[in-house]
Amino acid sequence: MGTLNMLGLAKRINARFLLTSTSEVYGDPLQHPQVETYWGNVNPIGVRSCYDEGKRVAETLSMDYHRGAGIEVRIARIFNTYGPRMSIDDGRVVSNFVAQALRKEPMTVYGDGKQTRSFQFVSDLVEGLMRLMEGDHVGPFNLGNPGEFTMLELAQVVQETIDKNAKIEFRPNTEDDPHKRKPDISKAKELLGWQPTVSLREGLPRMVSDFRQRLFGDSKGSLDGSLSAE
Repeated sequence: MGTLNMLGLAKRINARFLLTSTSEVYGDPLQHPQVETYWGNVNPIGVRSCYDEGKRVAETLSMDYHRGAGIEVRIARIFNTYGPRMSIDDGRVVSNFVAQALRKEPMTVYGDGKQTRSFQFVSDLVEGLMRLMEGDHVGPFNLGNPGEFTMLELAQVVQETIDKNAKIEFRPNTEDDPHKRKPDISKAKELLGWQPTVSLREGLPRMVSDFRQRLFGDSKGSLDGSLSAE
């Protein structure tokens, strides 16, 4: 409904409209890595479906307004993003691991930890979104870092960054959790001239410093002027 309202506003004032969609439109993909032409493998009645299908219909509405009403739209499919000033307890895997390790709590891994994700630093995403909005291409465009990590590998990077003795606790996997997630960003490279530049091992310490400062008031962790991640 929010997308529909904003598309109506864009139509009234003749504005360019950016839809920040998600890699979740691919569901639990049978194609790896995922390209924008892949239609996905989504359970429409599962526990995650409200998000997957909500974003899919938002893309549909955006393209209908583009074709039917001539609205300039831009569609980005955003893959996992992390960085300073994320909500500490937002439930996302990177913020979960970082907050747990800093608090000396076990890092929670669901299932066997072999499911993969690709993590991009927030500044790379912002650059991609700006290039998309300033360019002439509707999309959709995958915006993500092709560097692929299992959940266990991510936990190990967090251990290296925060506490090598941090514990890992395994719990039953969540329903419909995608097994693999990795963007093919060839289209963004070619048409937007964009690719991520910040590796996980480079970006994670910046996020850790911010989390440490907010959790414990450690002034050494402040990151003035850094970008936030959603």
